[in-house]
Amino acid sequence: MSAARTATAQPPTSIAPAVHVEGLTKRFGSFTAIDDVSFTVKPNKIYGLLGRNGAGKTTIMQLLTGQDFATTGDIRVFGERPVENARILQNICFIKESQRYPDDFQPKHVFRSAPWFFENWDQDLADQLIDDFRLPLNRRIKKLSRGQLSAVGVIVGLASRAPLTFFDEPYLGLDAVARQIFYDRLLEDFAEHPRTVILSTHLIDEVANLLEHVIVIDQGRILMDEDAEEMRTSATTVVGQRSAVESFVTGLDVLHRDGIGGLASVTVGALSPAQRVEAAAAGLELSPVSLQQLIVRKTNVRATEFEQSA
Repeated sequence: MSAARTATAQPPTSIAPAVHVEGLTKRFGSFTAIDDVSFTVKPNKIYGLLGRNGAGKTTIMQLLTGQDFATTGDIRVFGERPVENARILQNICFIKESQRYPDDFQPKHVFRSAPWFFENWDQDLADQLIDDFRLPLNRRIKKLSRGQLSAVGVIVGLASRAPLTFFDEPYLGLDAVARQIFYDRLLEDFAEHPRTVILSTHLIDEVANLLEHVIVIDQGRILMDEDAEEMRTSATTVVGQRSAVESFVTGLDVLHRDGIGGLASVTVGALSPAQRVEAAAAGLELSPVSLQQLIVRKTNVRATEFEQSA
């Protein structure tokens, strides 16, 4: 293994997109898992690949990491097709929730073998993370708790420092304290060693502050592909007396309505400074919308639009 790595070319340049996908479709028999998807992932950013169970997130990651073949479409990772491309694949780390290891392996065996596959492997970082997660190194993998097994994957993903790193919800087995350790260490190491990181998760509110760009997929199609900061300012919830709220939101892009009795809460698209002044003058309360709330609201709206146009 080490000989093959020595003969490999240098890591890809960060000038090209980390990932470029055009017209990607993946079918399993009559079932279309990914439906004509196109997107670009810029290098050295943290992306969120978000969506419900069965939306197609894992399938996309398997295609991007060369573990499966597309039915149609083009995939480029660092400018090249990833399938059976050792030069590209050695610069990818894909950590899955259901990561499998040989039954007789112990965590120490995983970390000893990792440098064979990841040329940027940092053992000092791995050792720090082992302490942070209080991971027993000499216990057999199949005897580890779900949280400990998740910690093994998280440590490999972070310490690999691979130019393109995928985390497919491997941290779901961690408790809240351990997940926060993961988020903190990811940000700390990313600041010193930038690379492209793609997080797939249901815990949107927990990772919201990590993400620089968000791609939302539903039923195999891209619903949103937007800068995370722009998304955070793209909606506002208007709260107040029902008549005043309904009068104010007339003609606006309404994402969600809620209310009880004479009170109403309506989530709308971005408001201009003048509209905010108008709302204040009408005695209305304006509040920001969390990234998770926004995705839920917009996903419901756009999914309905897709269904109507199908």
